[in-house]
Amino acid sequence: MIRHIVFFSAADPADIERIREGLMMLAEIPHSSHFEVGRNLQSDSISQERVDLVVYGEFADEDALAAYKAHPIYTDCIARVRPLRELRIAADFASA
Repeated sequence: MIRHIVFFSAADPADIERIREGLMMLAEIPHSSHFEVGRNLQSDSISQERVDLVVYGEFADEDALAAYKAHPIYTDCIARVRPLRELRIAADFASA
């Protein structure tokens, strides 16, 4: 299984909900076995970085993740969210 985690911060905090709505478009892509978007609780007192939203998805394998990223909704989501975000950090890892 591949776990896909992406952290986002809004360029303007007033746009957090618009970003979340844009990221929720990704839930319509059929290649994940689990998908969610959540607001960060901002409970890490050590980090200086602000993360507003987290995308978490699980995929059967790298091919499923690649198909997810190749889907037209993924492209539409990027077009909607990229102008509103400041930070984007993505990580993918294999999990048993």
